[in-house]
Amino acid sequence: MPKTIHPRRPDVSTLDLVGGPEPLRVELHEHDARWAADYLEHRARIVDALSAVDVDVEHIGSTSVPGLAAKPIVDIVVAVPDITAEEDYLEPLLAAGYLLRVREPGHRLVRTAARDTHVHLYQRGDAAVSEYLLLRDHLRSDADDRARYERVKRDLMTRSWSDTNDYADAKDDVIAEIKQRARAARI
Repeated sequence: MPKTIHPRRPDVSTLDLVGGPEPLRVELHEHDARWAADYLEHRARIVDALSAVDVDVEHIGSTSVPGLAAKPIVDIVVAVPDITAEEDYLEPLLAAGYLLRVREPGHRLVRTAARDTHVHLYQRGDAAVSEYLLLRDHLRSDADDRARYERVKRDLMTRSWSDTNDYADAKDDVIAEIKQRARAARI
């Protein structure tokens, strides 16, 4: 099937959080090798749904790092040619059973009904994709930073969070520190 090429158009300009804020209701689990298998199943489902689109698909987040405790939610990043051409990727993913959670400038998020898999969509070349991979790859190879990140996550999980996004935002400082070390290690 030939690929449809759309003229570049404006992206969404505001955050649309479908369903509103959600309290954090999951706990950290020790690393589970099944997360890699779950990723591969969803990767195949995504690639099949987006067979008409040239995409890159990667396992990201804590479930992608062996030895790191994580919320049992498999995070996946998909790089698409044009984030504004939602008909090319969003409609097929919704037809494949994913549910829309976030529409914001440069980013869409779909997830499973069970909320155990989150698929982040960005335009190819978006810095967010390389940042996810930088963190993932560094945590896979640096035991000290992996342990530090897990300690921070365990500490944050002792608190009550009225919105999952607030928990994620609370990790920003340690993530920035780890990525800074990851960049330095590359030099």
